[in-house]
This record gives sequence, structure tokens and C-alpha cells, in this order.
Amino acid sequence: MSTLDQAQQRYAASLMNTFGPPKLQLVRGAGAHVWDADGNEYVDYLGGIAVNALGHAHPALVEAVTTQLQTLGHVSNFFTTEPQVELAEKLLELVGGGTAADGRVFFTSSGTEANEAAFKLTRRTGRTHVVATEGGFHGRTMGALALTSKEAYRTPFAPLPGDVTFVPYGDADALAAAVTDETAAVLVEPIQGEAGVVVPPAGYLAAARSIADEHGALLWIDEVQTGMGRTGRWFASEGVRPDVLTVAKGLGGGFPIGACIGLGEAGALLQPGNHGTTFGGNPVACAAGLAVIRTIEAEGLLERATVLGERLRSGLAADDRVTEVRGAGLMIGLDLSADAAAEVVAAGLRHGFVLNNTTPARIRLVPPLVLTDADVDALLAAWPAILDDAYAASDASDASDIAAGKDS
Repeated sequence: MSTLDQAQQRYAASLMNTFGPPKLQLVRGAGAHVWDADGNEYVDYLGGIAVNALGHAHPALVEAVTTQLQTLGHVSNFFTTEPQVELAEKLLELVGGGTAADGRVFFTSSGTEANEAAFKLTRRTGRTHVVATEGGFHGRTMGALALTSKEAYRTPFAPLPGDVTFVPYGDADALAAAVTDETAAVLVEPIQGEAGVVVPPAGYLAAARSIADEHGALLWIDEVQTGMGRTGRWFASEGVRPDVLTVAKGLGGGFPIGACIGLGEAGALLQPGNHGTTFGGNPVACAAGLAVIRTIEAEGLLERATVLGERLRSGLAADDRVTEVRGAGLMIGLDLSADAAAEVVAAGLRHGFVLNNTTPARIRLVPPLVLTDADVDALLAAWPAILDDAYAASDASDASDIAAGKDS
């Protein structure tokens, strides 16, 4: 029995089956590379699903977490610490484009928890109606799930907290028709991640801002996946001021942390007793967040994300089996000419690359921001062979399905 087979057996016997069998047993990482238990090396183009902004084992992140843990690890929210306040101040500065924005931060341990906080915050307006978008993803807890449109996620757990209306993403007219004077908030992602890196038309976020203003509703922008430099900017919504902004994933570079940021009057909607968290604002997590931000600034990773993203999109699109490439910075989605995305992921592993499929014909790439030119060159060189293998496997599977159908 292989090392992976053994790991999968132990996993199945001890963990709830919420994710299916693991594809690999990973044992270490460095930069944008990871190694499995058998010593095989992979370039990580998934990055913990847009989490590992600094890759694996970045010295700045290791030092920050280690140093903080040697002083204070956890103190509860009866107290504060310097990392907590400093990170809140820094996030408000980033949202304000270099000048501290008028707002307040609520720290959490994850993106879904940040969205739960934001959802509760919207109720403090005295309204209950939220307009969200089809294809959006905001988390798996009951409140966040109520804002996520995918029926396969929602149906097993109905009834969910209401009053939510879903409209087509990118359609400003549909958004305008759905928002009323009873709407508490308009919720959008500046780029949809789980849907396969779907980019809205130019002016969509500005239209959402205008529509929310017309009806006295909050504009809530979910930047859990797009934020913290992923798109080559600190926030993909830059240029459109939200009332509520949620971030997580890349904020801690792999250490669990999220934040719900309320701007202007929205920052005062949650008051003592309205909400809480055990681990949110933990000094170790906040030290990690500060290390990530400082490193992105010091190493020029926003500019690198832009340059490498352009190279990747251009190179991947050169193969005619890729019908569309979308995205910004190091958040890239592409469509295939066949439903072979799962086979592309499997072939990618065989060639030494961790890739991700979001739908049967869509691939998502969200690698660490520390990706190198050599890492980009390696994927582009292997890309035609990966597609060759994947399409051959897909064709073989289709032929097998047809044969099985004829036999029945």
C-alpha cells in the first residue's frame, strides 16, 4: 500500500467526510513549492485557495508568529494588544488608499465568520432584506450560506436565514430592479472566485454603489478572496468605497484570520453585546497579518502579481483548447473547450503542479504572490502536455460512458 493510500485510509477513519479523499499528503513547503510524503515536488498554483500569500515557510511570517507566541499567545477580548490595534489601523489605512479611513474593524478567524459579522451588522440598520448575486460564494455557516446562491450548498440545510434576493452577477439593471427602500445591503464580490474567476463589466461596482445610495442601503463588498494583493491591488474594489468590506484568506498568509471592516456610520452599527468571537483579534494572528502586509510592501508583490499574472494569462491562452482567460493579478480563471477540468487537475499533479477546477470546464489559479518567473516558465512549458494528457483521459472516459450506456 502506498504512503498516500495509507494516509487516505487513516483520514477516512478519523475525519468527517466533508471534503472527500485528500489528493496528496503534503509534508513541507518553501515559497510556491510543496512536497508530498513520497518526496514529490509540486508548484503550488492553488495557494491554499488564495490563502498562502507569502507561500510556504516565509521567514518573515515564521519570525512574526514565533516572536509573538513567545510573549502573548491569547488574551481574550477583555484586553487588547499592540498587534491587534496596529493591524486594525493598517487595514483602515489600506482601505483609505494611504490615509486612515473613518471606520472600525472587527477581527474574526475566517472569511465566513467575517461575513457572518457583516450580515449581523446589516440587521442593525433596522432592515432585513439583502440583495446578493448568483454565482457568489460567501461561506458555509448558516448566515453566510443564506447569502450564497448555489442550490447544492443551500438545499440540504434549508430553511436558511432570509430575506435574500439573488440577481445575475454583473447585471446592473437587475440589481437596480431588486433593491428597494427596504433593502439593508447590497452584497457583491469585485471578482467572483469560486464561480471560476468571473469579472464583472466595467462600472458594475460603481453602479452598485449608486444603487445602494439611492435606496439608503449599505454596499457590502466581499474581498475574502480578492483582497490583500491578490489582484495586484490591495483591494480589487479600489476606487469604489464600500460601507462594509470583508477580508480573510491572504490576510494571515496561512494563519487563520479575517476581518469585517465597517466604514463611516457602518463602523458603529455593532455595539457591546451585539456580537463576539473567541479567537478574533488574537495577537498571534494579528502579528501574522502585519507580517504579510509589510512583506507585500517590502518585496513589491503587488507589482509582481500584476506582471506575472499578465504573463500567465497570455501564455495559457496561447493553446486553442483554452477558450477564455479572465482575471487580474494572480487571480486567474480559464475556460476549456471540453468538460475536462477535473482531468486537467489530475494531469497537473502528475506533471508537478497543483491546480484547481471550479466547474467541469473551468480552472482557477490563485498561487502565492511570491511566485517566481521560473515557476511561471515551468507551468507554461508543461501546459500543452498537461492538456494533452487531460483531454486524452477525458475522451477515454466519455468513450467508456458511451459503451456503458449501450450495454445497458
